[in-house]
Amino acid sequence: MTALPAYHTQVELLWIEKQVEHWLRFGRQAGERIIDRRRRIVSFAPGSVFAFVRWASNEYGTIQSNIDILRAVKPGKPFQTIPCVCPGGDILLHIQGWSKVERVLQAIDAIDAIEIDPADVPPDYWRHVHNRMAARLEPRRYTPIRHTAFLKRRRVGL
Repeated sequence: MTALPAYHTQVELLWIEKQVEHWLRFGRQAGERIIDRRRRIVSFAPGSVFAFVRWASNEYGTIQSNIDILRAVKPGKPFQTIPCVCPGGDILLHIQGWSKVERVLQAIDAIDAIEIDPADVPPDYWRHVHNRMAARLEPRRYTPIRHTAFLKRRRVGL
């Protein structure tokens, strides 16, 4: 068990089969601490982008489905709070409802399919996906050409 740095964003993951599932879809973990069979805490360095999925059900079916794509914040910078994320993060995307969560997961799968790590996609793209889905529109696909353009802009400091 390693100690997690205090300046990292920490996410508590939980798995109680068929009741509660908190899991990560993508992101580069900087550390991990296992609490017990069902719980662990992972940390992300400032600036890291990750997707956090929360799902819960009861005897009647699903009662909660959320996906949040967040950027870990630097110490002293403003942030928004999300359950199970300490201290919080820069929310790039927040979607509720299983059908919408599924669409976001499909968008992430499409990025994986073109062999780009979703954690390397620019934060503005995740904001685009959030805004298009909020407007009940289909988000534009992320392409290798867009990714190349993003990498070139980042290299020159834009």
